Amino acid sequence: MKEIIGGVAVVLTFLSYIPYFKDILKGKTHPHIYSWILWGLLTIIIFALQISDNAGPGAFVTLFAGLMCLTVVILSLKYGKRDIVFSDKVVFVLTLVAIGLWLIAKQPVLSIILVTIADILAFIPTVRKSWNKPHTETLSLYVTNTLRFILILFALNTYTLLTALWVVVWIVANALFSTMLIVRRKQIFILS
Repeated sequence: MKEIIGGVAVVLTFLSYIPYFKDILKGKTHPHIYSWILWGLLTIIIFALQISDNAGPGAFVTLFAGLMCLTVVILSLKYGKRDIVFSDKVVFVLTLVAIGLWLIAKQPVLSIILVTIADILAFIPTVRKSWNKPHTETLSLYVTNTLRFILILFALNTYTLLTALWVVVWIVANALFSTMLIVRRKQIFILS
């Protein structure tokens, strides 16, 4: 059963990125390059951590998501906009520091905590950009991501801090970000 849930989550991951890629190519969505570089790197790291703790089929969704993040980076290099401010650079450096601490931590639980913190820090530039320009993100990706992470949670073989922390944090982060996009779009519509 967990293999089926994991398979559904992989398909959902693929399907959720199709509109995102289309919106990037149309110039409608403007991914923040810092967020996506860090997410790609961190998601691949988290995949390795999950595999090391017998996460099972849920971990393969993480690998596929990491590859999708790296595809967004490639598209962003050609089609993205450079909406980078000083705070984005600070977050980028802090995220790299967290990754560096992870590399020397040598403790799996501490590692997943550091990598999860780094991953959430990497979200800050996208949140900042999207607060000001909520239509520059494809809402369906984040709504679908919420569902995908819920499926990943059910597809895990073992439930430990190491296998589940990152997944639970991203359920909450994607749900809150989706809500923020909806609210900000309505506020901007009312003001215009």
